[in-house]
Amino acid sequence: MKKLALLWALVIGFSLPSVAQKDKKASEVLDAMSAKYKALNSYKAAFTYTGEGSNYKGDLTVKKNAFRLKLAGQEVFTDGKTMSTYIKETNEVNVQDYDAGAAGDFNPTKIYSIYKQGYNYKYIGEQKQGGQPVEVVELTPEKKSTQIVKVQISVNKKDKQVKGWKLTDKTGKVTSYTIDKFTPNVAVADAYFVFDKTKYPGVEVVDLR
Repeated sequence: MKKLALLWALVIGFSLPSVAQKDKKASEVLDAMSAKYKALNSYKAAFTYTGEGSNYKGDLTVKKNAFRLKLAGQEVFTDGKTMSTYIKETNEVNVQDYDAGAAGDFNPTKIYSIYKQGYNYKYIGEQKQGGQPVEVVELTPEKKSTQIVKVQISVNKKDKQVKGWKLTDKTGKVTSYTIDKFTPNVAVADAYFVFDKTKYPGVEVVDLR
């Protein structure tokens, strides 16, 4: 669960109700990015995770309040009501109720708007990524006890698409997520977000509800 936990930390570390100091330019970039994603019915993002000397490929599909995440031999499914976490190595799935509003829940359906509370953020500047200009915004939590102390988000200057995240924790360790391919408004059935044990022969189901 380590790789998924690092991704969850982006939300866990910053889902904090407080008044943030807002940099005007940073706010403009984040608001434009957020508006782009909120206008989509669904999307799929292939990404690369880099950290601890390792690289992993993963992908995330989101449709309204449902999502499915694949990374490093694990899959997380939720239809907005139930969350199932499948671990390939042990052929086991943990099933639990999903509360999108609970503190600490990984909720990629809202990941593009969480900056609106609990953040201090500032505009770092324009850089090049993959030959394209991106605008970099740095976010820091107001609560000093969080595991993640800094996040840099790179946003494509032209189309406002997120190109990647770079997370720094209390020990100074840096992990990053780079978006390799982004597909908006993908046609995906609701059943895709529900774990189907018939497709995983011999799977052990651990029901935590």
